[in-house]
Amino acid sequence: MKDQTAFSTRFARHKDELEWLFMELYHNREGLEVLKREMAQAYNARSAELKALDKARTADPEWYKRGNMFGMTMYTDFFAGNLKELAKKLPYLKEQKLTYLHLMPLLQMPHPHNDGGYAVEDFDTVDPALGTNKDLENLTRELRKAGISLCLDFVMNHTASTHRWAMAAKAGDPWFQAYYHLYEDRTIPDQYEQTVPQVFPNTAPGNFTWCEEMHKWVLTTFHDYQWDLNYANPAVFVDMTKSILHLANLGVEVFRIDAVPYIWKQLGTNCRNLPQVHTIVRMLRMVLEVVCPAVVLKGEVVMAPRELAAYFGTPEKPECHMLYNVSTMVNLWSALASRDTRLLKAQLDALHALPDNCWFVNYLRCHDDIGWGLDEAVENRLGIDPQKHKEYLYHFYEGNFPGSWAKGELYNYDPATGDARSCGTTASLCGIEQALEKGDKTALATP
Repeated sequence: MKDQTAFSTRFARHKDELEWLFMELYHNREGLEVLKREMAQAYNARSAELKALDKARTADPEWYKRGNMFGMTMYTDFFAGNLKELAKKLPYLKEQKLTYLHLMPLLQMPHPHNDGGYAVEDFDTVDPALGTNKDLENLTRELRKAGISLCLDFVMNHTASTHRWAMAAKAGDPWFQAYYHLYEDRTIPDQYEQTVPQVFPNTAPGNFTWCEEMHKWVLTTFHDYQWDLNYANPAVFVDMTKSILHLANLGVEVFRIDAVPYIWKQLGTNCRNLPQVHTIVRMLRMVLEVVCPAVVLKGEVVMAPRELAAYFGTPEKPECHMLYNVSTMVNLWSALASRDTRLLKAQLDALHALPDNCWFVNYLRCHDDIGWGLDEAVENRLGIDPQKHKEYLYHFYEGNFPGSWAKGELYNYDPATGDARSCGTTASLCGIEQALEKGDKTALATP
């Protein structure tokens, strides 16, 4: 009885707002009742150990803001082969003083084309090449004992074109066709294309893909094998929420919600940062606070600083717990190559002007490339030519500039516009790789 009281108390706190937002967005009472049942079932399935963590984190809600929080990102297969072998490397992770481990996408995915795991075939199941759900649960348990929180990506915007929902849609099932954005001709797609930017214009041009099995056009913002989900359908929100609760019950403590600004589509807009996105994130935050309050949301929002504050919500109605500090990462590498901190200072001043509830994860590198999206207005004010500065940076970090210590690679170079991005690990970009190759102990020891 006491166990159920915690759930009931937390649900009562959020009930009115959650029900109002759901009905305002979907006008679907049946879907709301299904969501509430899924929440109760997930809570009942949550282990006593995780419920104890919920209680501790509720008493210490700012645990993730500690000054000693230190994280590492890795691919399971590259680091250890699989989840069982990774668990054996726990002594090494503890030696690094980690409090946070982000494993790159490890849920079931198609092979070989899976966008590094961001094309998901099953949101509830670990990819067999990496292990089993039991292996994941065992790993999270051992990490918790070591004081390390596990983070996984939750790919909100799309599924793999081989996900069971997509396969059912291809087979003609109208229920699952409604999970996606499908069109019989180019009328609506062409209207979208007038206002929606392309993410990969060189490697994956356009925002729609023709599906021969259905004889329909499918909205595919990223790659042709990643079908955008239709969040205007309440069943999509409910099913995706069910999956995130399932992963939370396996012991995942942090979810990096991937590409969240893109999840709501509306004709006549750029389909970025729409108000409905914030409604969905707010509802997800409330669901987690009711079922598993130990869990936090980390938003991947690669947008200008002026767009960021909205993703935190307000102190009274919060959304993401924290966001990636993308702009500072880019400006750090810019300052390092140019030996000029003025852009970095201007960017930090802009971030520090945001409300106090805005909390950022500072990082050096991640799996994504570095897009040199510096603030051109500030560059012009400081007398920096934006285009020449961008070209200098991506040539410097590919090692194609006198005095460069970097060994990165160009990505998406466009000779027509002179635009390009940079790829590379911290070690490659800051000179460690080059120093090791040359056996240069002096360069390796230089701070």
